[in-house]
Amino acid sequence: MPNWTKESFIEDLRKSCSREVAKIGVTIIEFAEKNGEELTWGRGSDHGTLTYRCASDTGPLPLFHLTSDGQINFQINFMRNKEIPFMVLQDMVIKLESNFMRDYNPVDYPSDVFEPMDEMFHTQSQVDKFIKTMEGCTYRLKQ
Repeated sequence: MPNWTKESFIEDLRKSCSREVAKIGVTIIEFAEKNGEELTWGRGSDHGTLTYRCASDTGPLPLFHLTSDGQINFQINFMRNKEIPFMVLQDMVIKLESNFMRDYNPVDYPSDVFEPMDEMFHTQSQVDKFIKTMEGCTYRLKQ
């Protein structure tokens, strides 16, 4: 049974982060509720976690994790080890690389790590592009 709920997660997010990061977090949560196959709230005591999963041929597949202390984790390397269509992963990586100006190749990004959202998202356009990327992956993995 999770310790965290949407309400407690958002409350902690607003307490722990700047108003801008909290707004981004709420936007991502709303997207996740609308599009996710399965959302899970964490059980930790330090901070809340949200895991966004979408349907795929291999079952529910996590695409990202969000924490109530303002961090996000893209599950790129986890997905590399799953049998998902190469074009879906490639599309996701290319869009995230261009949106965040980072390199997510296996050499420079050997493991999935939590990144501070205030260092990732600087404009509303980046938030919108991230959501569109996750929407596209979710849609393509359901096919």
